[in-house]
Amino acid sequence: MKTAAPPSLPRLLCAALLALAGAACAGTPPAMAPDVAAPNAAALWQQIQAETADAACDGPQHCHSIAIGSKACGGPARYLAWSSKHDDGARLRALAARHAAQSKLEDEQAGLLSNCMAVQDPGASCRAGRCVLNPPGIGGRDSK
Repeated sequence: MKTAAPPSLPRLLCAALLALAGAACAGTPPAMAPDVAAPNAAALWQQIQAETADAACDGPQHCHSIAIGSKACGGPARYLAWSSKHDDGARLRALAARHAAQSKLEDEQAGLLSNCMAVQDPGASCRAGRCVLNPPGIGGRDSK
């Protein structure tokens, strides 16, 4: 009874090269890497702080609160007061959304957990010409 001769090393190498070449040609090209890496949560936080540094107000109509960051169980990590006296807040809202997404991604990659306690929006008010967060339980969005 004849048995098939075992494949030789050159045949195996040739088959492997053909398989790799076929796979390389069939795949989609890799995405172009951006010239600048996406900012991390810390860099976005610095931009948010710069954006909210001028919290000047003439009255409560200028003061708002915005959700910042993210918790592992969902929801924001904290709130920040900001003023619409000189700015409509569009850039700030975009930065806050990017920061929340990046924070969530970094926390997931690091395997971080949170206490899962919901952080209530305290709202903001104008005090001494500056927008500040209201103390807990006073004037927040959920207070009555």
